[in-house]
Amino acid sequence: MGGGTDVDEAFQWMVERGGGGDVLILRASGADGYNDYLMDLARPNSVESVVFKDREASFAPEIASKIDGAEAIFLAGGDQAQYVNFWKDSPVQEALQRAILRGVPLGGTSAGLAVLGDLIFSAQQGGLDPEEVLQNPTDSRITLEGRLVDLPFMDGILTDTHFSQRDRMGRLAGFLARANADGEVVRGIGVDEATAVLVEPSGEGRVVGKNSAYFVTPPGPAEVLEAGQPLTYRNLGVLRLHSGQAVNLNSWQTTERIDVIQGQL
Repeated sequence: MGGGTDVDEAFQWMVERGGGGDVLILRASGADGYNDYLMDLARPNSVESVVFKDREASFAPEIASKIDGAEAIFLAGGDQAQYVNFWKDSPVQEALQRAILRGVPLGGTSAGLAVLGDLIFSAQQGGLDPEEVLQNPTDSRITLEGRLVDLPFMDGILTDTHFSQRDRMGRLAGFLARANADGEVVRGIGVDEATAVLVEPSGEGRVVGKNSAYFVTPPGPAEVLEAGQPLTYRNLGVLRLHSGQAVNLNSWQTTERIDVIQGQL
């Protein structure tokens, strides 16, 4: 989910995939606002929220136990740097992976989606606006981290959120330029606010909500990716989908092309 207004249909889908069982909300800020919302909306057996204040909490045995007992798990919005710093190489990361292996549906919004990719923009030095990335794509603040969880259909994918609302196509292009600089094959998914992509274990998915989701396939390394130089990255393929349209995360086919030339999209 791309942030902003929550998508009721996405939560109903998630709870249904979890058998209407116990839902666990994980977050590093805020409180328990999802509890009543989900109980009223989808009537699961229970909803519990855990708010992390530091990394130490990720090593508390009772937290891993809660994750092991959950039948659906959702990562709230906030600051993805906290999720990476608190959870990576901790029992929480291990418990989340166990949940995936036993088929528990896992979702997230905003920062919670940002950490579901195979590669994560971790925002360790704060956020970046698109213009900053396009003008200096080697900026040290573009901190890309390895995955927090291993979702098979997310191999080689980097996500971004609040996509159209914050005009982030150029930012994602810059992230992909960095990610593909060494011959890797990393694609991008950008999700608008009030919009979600629901993905089955096969990788088949569909878009729900009010706006769009964008699936971006780069052609390879960027043409110009040099320190202090604006980005030039031509011929990125884009598939834009609206609510109700389907996608296969393993093999989407793009329908449009965009160019970044000297920092201009």
